[in-house]
Amino acid sequence: MSSLTYDLTLAGLSVGSAAALTGIGLIVTYRATGVLNFAHGAIAMVCAYALRQCVVEWGWPLWLGALVTLVVLAPGLGVVLERFVFRPLSVLGSDPAQTLVASIGVFVLLVGGAALMWGQGARDDAPELVSADPWGQLAVVAVLATGVGAVIRWTRFGRELRAVVDDRQLAVLGGIDADRVAAAGWAFGSFTAGLTGVLLAPYVRLDPYGLPLLVMEVVAVAVAARMRSLPVAVVTALGIGVAQSQLTRLHPSGWGEPLLQAVGANLFVVALLIAALVLPRVGTRDALPRTATARVPTPPGAWIVAVVLFLLPLGFAGSDLHTSVQVPALGVVLLSLVVVTGRGGQISLGQAAYAGLGALFTALLAAGRFPGLPRLPELAALAVAVLLVAPLGLLTGWPAISRQGLALALATFAVGVGVSRFVFAQPYATSGLSLDRPAGFDGDRAYYVLELALLAAALLATHALRRGRTGRALAAMRDHESGASAAGVKVPSLKLLAFVSGAALAALGGGLLGMGLRAFDPGAYDPVRGLLWFAAVVVLGADSTLGALAAAALLVGLDAGARGGVAAALIGVLAVLVGRFPGGPYEALRTATRRLRPRRNATLTPAGLELRRRLQRREQGRPLHPEPTTPTTTDGTATTTTADTRLRQGLPTGHVSAQSRQQPPAPADGAPLPPGPPAPDDESGTGGAGGNSNPILTTCHLHADYGGFTALDGIDLDVPRGRITAIVGPNGAGKSTLFHCLAGTLRPAQGHVRLDDRDITRLPAHARTRLGIARTFQQLAVFPSLTVAENVRVGAEQGRIADQTAVERALRLFGLDGPVRALPAAGLPTGTLRRVELARALAGSPRVLLLDEPAAGLDTAEVTALARILKALAADGTALLVVEHDLDLVADLADVVHVMAAGRIVASGPPDRVLDTLEAAGR
Repeated sequence: MSSLTYDLTLAGLSVGSAAALTGIGLIVTYRATGVLNFAHGAIAMVCAYALRQCVVEWGWPLWLGALVTLVVLAPGLGVVLERFVFRPLSVLGSDPAQTLVASIGVFVLLVGGAALMWGQGARDDAPELVSADPWGQLAVVAVLATGVGAVIRWTRFGRELRAVVDDRQLAVLGGIDADRVAAAGWAFGSFTAGLTGVLLAPYVRLDPYGLPLLVMEVVAVAVAARMRSLPVAVVTALGIGVAQSQLTRLHPSGWGEPLLQAVGANLFVVALLIAALVLPRVGTRDALPRTATARVPTPPGAWIVAVVLFLLPLGFAGSDLHTSVQVPALGVVLLSLVVVTGRGGQISLGQAAYAGLGALFTALLAAGRFPGLPRLPELAALAVAVLLVAPLGLLTGWPAISRQGLALALATFAVGVGVSRFVFAQPYATSGLSLDRPAGFDGDRAYYVLELALLAAALLATHALRRGRTGRALAAMRDHESGASAAGVKVPSLKLLAFVSGAALAALGGGLLGMGLRAFDPGAYDPVRGLLWFAAVVVLGADSTLGALAAAALLVGLDAGARGGVAAALIGVLAVLVGRFPGGPYEALRTATRRLRPRRNATLTPAGLELRRRLQRREQGRPLHPEPTTPTTTDGTATTTTADTRLRQGLPTGHVSAQSRQQPPAPADGAPLPPGPPAPDDESGTGGAGGNSNPILTTCHLHADYGGFTALDGIDLDVPRGRITAIVGPNGAGKSTLFHCLAGTLRPAQGHVRLDDRDITRLPAHARTRLGIARTFQQLAVFPSLTVAENVRVGAEQGRIADQTAVERALRLFGLDGPVRALPAAGLPTGTLRRVELARALAGSPRVLLLDEPAAGLDTAEVTALARILKALAADGTALLVVEHDLDLVADLADVVHVMAAGRIVASGPPDRVLDTLEAAGR
């Protein structure tokens, strides 16, 4: 027994050593560049193939092949990727989502290229660089880990690396060559990937798909080490390797045997699931925001072309039609990614798992092997399978509630790998399964017609998720999740809706794909396919249903030939270049066409001619136009054009006198304010414009901490109705943290927040918005893919009062009711976007308005008009809490000013007294 234990331990150490190498490479690359290299496994596979090519095919000595592969090819590949793929992304200022897609694109490109060059069959003649004895591999791991740790801790390069990790921009300003650091990180990471592939290849299947996935499964050790600690990664890898090896000794009888065998063979997958779903999130700072661009419109006539192309296969015969039946089925699967990623803005790398479950459940139901259910006809089995798989979308939807970006990508990837290993790869679930087509649709042509009908239904369902209130809410969540929450969107529920709908569509497409092939093929739904599908949808337009159909045709058509891998290689190239055209190839083609189009001489419009005439008159010393007459009302009394009126007309507002600011008029042109709470009875003489001292929003002993740093230290604050309360203080005083606690985006460690008599401390942001608390952000929170009017409509639809006219009133109030209302928010000037954000907040009829630096980005005229509107809101009974650095504006606006410093309120009172005290202290 002791001999068996020793032998299994040695075998486990051998596997753990390879996993430790992967962890070391991933951590070094991540620490140097901030990129989780999804292509790590593909680089390992390419290097393993390259060594085999040198030694087996070309007859080189092993040492020479290893030298060229590990010292030249592997580091060189890393340097090339950094220089030509990831450095341009950083220079172009692309968001982390594009970096993730580019990393997946490199994976797909290398896998496709390897399939084209070496074929898709498995090889079992890979040369053995290090003997099966694990001590040599352990020595390699120990030397690498010790060397890397010493370099990071005690050398100048290590100090530069740590500086780049902490703050890349600050490191560059300090004279550090961040590009050199990143290149070195990529070179070393690729070297470890190549070494891992070379060590593993003799003992596993060497094929373009299996080895990359096997290497990526052990990303769990890097996640467990929080992408930082090399010792933790090494110890975790060795521990899991030994435990996995020791589990092979257990042979229980009964129902638990296949499950234990599956766990014993895939313990790294179990660790990946735990690390991605249970452990604290990684990559929080690398959230993956959506690129702030408007949606690219579909080319005219494109749908007509698509319909014609999809109808053409009805005239095919033989193998051509047999291949074509896969296109509509795959199109339905890819539409699931349009829903989850394009509509909902969520990263999902596990859609292949839901497609495979749809096919598997359809086969089991049709065969009468599904527990607790009778045998069903194929079409009924497909419908029931969709209903059974849809709730399983919570496997990825639930983690998405608290995760985003890299953490969500890892979680969805882990689910996809887990389903593949523990369901599709197990004989007890898939052995002896066959899948027939529905009765009456056995022929390829009849079945293709059925697929087209179901594809049309899927297109209608996807289209419905784009329109109406739900569509606007999804777009808001995709564009700016925090802003959507602040507008009242139920973000957690919406994420679950996106993932459940996506799972249902993927199951439908997977079932159709299985029936089209007349068999359940686990390889058709492996996680590598999921990465390929995700990359294809993103590069062809994640928010485009037409792009999903084009991707399906491309993937099936290119791989229909004798050699597979062409589609993967092409999609990989497009994904690598995603930073160049984030809106998809059509946007790139349209931009290129516009640039190449010959420019025509500009001609002046009648308005332009009139303006030129006026300028010429001014140059000659003559008045531009006759003196304007003062407008009069119907009773003959003179009127004035207020700043608010001029703002709505798109004219400069000019300067408003102090006297007019003291008595803010109601907005002109008959545009009443959105309905606020009724003004309280003023029996004591303190109501009206001065406000009622009765607070509507209060905090009691509020405390908040960030990693041991106290951001709020016992804050007691009252926000009265009908008054403007201002908070001032230096950066780091805790003002933004206080806003987060009041708005619901941060839960305080201690204390309470009350709205009237209700404790709202534990309510999320969207629930507080529906109770009447609206906010704006210091950094603009608008939804770039929506028009100005749609941005405002989101606030009105999610607000506490359903008022059909609130949108129009808010647009008129902030001068957005002209042609600008129909423009996408992307690309509009900062001042206009600030007004859009304010209008959206006001359209929900809030009782409390939290404004975080509302004047940021506005010019003097716009600030003056804004002050008038805010005073009118206060006079109407709304409670306003303003954080603002412009002390002149604070002095003009506020009824009460609170000064914060070091997380405490250190002074409070009327603005003249408090601000004078601050000015005196500053001297």
